[in-house]
Amino acid sequence: MLKFSSKLLIICSILLVSSCATTNKIDALKPEPDDATPLIYENTPSFINMPISVKLKDIENQTNALLSGLIYEDNSIEDDDIEMKVWKLAPITIKNDIGEKGEKIKTILPLKAIVKYRIGTKKLGIEMYDTREFHLDGVVTLVSDVALINWKLNTKTELKSLDWNESPTMTVFGKNVPVTYLINPAVKLFKSKIEKKIDDAIAKSMDFKPNVLAALEKICVPFLMNDTYESWLRIVPIEIYSTSAKLKNDTFVLDMGMKCNMETLIGKQPESKFNAAKIILKPVTKIPEDITANIVAISSYQEASKIMTKNFAGQEFGSGSQKVKVQNVAIWHKKGKMIIALDVLGSVNGTIYLAGFPQYNEKTKEVFFDQLDYALDTKNKLMRTANWLAQGLVLKKIQQSCRYSIKPNLEEGQKSMMAYLKNYSPMQGVFVNGKMEDIQFQKIQLTNQAIIAFIKVKGTVNVSVNGLK
Repeated sequence: MLKFSSKLLIICSILLVSSCATTNKIDALKPEPDDATPLIYENTPSFINMPISVKLKDIENQTNALLSGLIYEDNSIEDDDIEMKVWKLAPITIKNDIGEKGEKIKTILPLKAIVKYRIGTKKLGIEMYDTREFHLDGVVTLVSDVALINWKLNTKTELKSLDWNESPTMTVFGKNVPVTYLINPAVKLFKSKIEKKIDDAIAKSMDFKPNVLAALEKICVPFLMNDTYESWLRIVPIEIYSTSAKLKNDTFVLDMGMKCNMETLIGKQPESKFNAAKIILKPVTKIPEDITANIVAISSYQEASKIMTKNFAGQEFGSGSQKVKVQNVAIWHKKGKMIIALDVLGSVNGTIYLAGFPQYNEKTKEVFFDQLDYALDTKNKLMRTANWLAQGLVLKKIQQSCRYSIKPNLEEGQKSMMAYLKNYSPMQGVFVNGKMEDIQFQKIQLTNQAIIAFIKVKGTVNVSVNGLK
């Protein structure tokens, strides 16, 4: 029994020694990341077209909503000898004035008016006045020039004609007496009042700013482009440009453009950077159709580490009985270099640290790490405990695994972007459409918090705003 126990002890000792001989524990010194500083990167603005179209019917509906019943009242006769009340009798009609080549709109206003007109003088402290009351019932036709001023459709309206439904009357001794021959020249008494009322109503109903800003706010909410990589597209507006408003058939067309920064961020949904108070409208003569969008792809080191871990999944490095598998990857920035930490299991257990400079090969569309090598302390530890892992051949294979093509990513990015450009509607009446002809990788920039990739996209992006709410 004693002999058997001795043999068992010897066997266990041999296995323990053997195990210690085949598995080395490496305890390399971690290269600490640089102190975190605010994320600052260079960005080149992009340009997005924003054509806005508004049907004349929409203007008509809103003008009718603003002008109903008693639309004008002047109860003071002392200032200008006129006292007036004007009622809208039926819905206003607004349409294109074809005779003016689509540059003007015609407003037809059925109205009823009671006008008190005072005639007389005041001499030697004695008032000698005669007041007459006119009853008007007819249809006023007005024509307006249009322009865009400070986000609003500005009209300059002129009364063109007044057709009576009934002969204008004047109250004489309590009876309505027809006075058409007198009232037609007297239309000028309230002509300017009606013109101004129409201008004010159209300006109020055609205030583009609330609609444009509401559309922009929705567009600037980060859009999820890819579930797998949790990639989000964020648009940050800088300035808004606008041409003059033009009337085409039954629709007002307003070409707008947005100068903005476009960012692609990886990870959880980022916050919107939309700030309505900073949006400024600038007039221009023409909005370009074809644009170049410069997209900034921001990948935090935490999220990039997750993607790198997937790239190493299932791979072994070494040969024969001397092999390791990478279980986890963590990367960070230190003094302009990328530190890659590989947690390994196998013949060597522990964490090994690599350092190198990220580069991009335009021909192969690959990101690789130039001058990739073990961190100094890691290399010294490997030379003493696992020389085979420190050898150049194994490092070269690891480096090859760190090299990866981003062509599929660019293609996937283009595919994801197209989902955003195919009638994407963040809110009622707002639609995003466009086309992408080419995606070009520009450069990589490292910060203390993230890897910044700069991508140039050629094509068109249109954000159409249809109607006013």
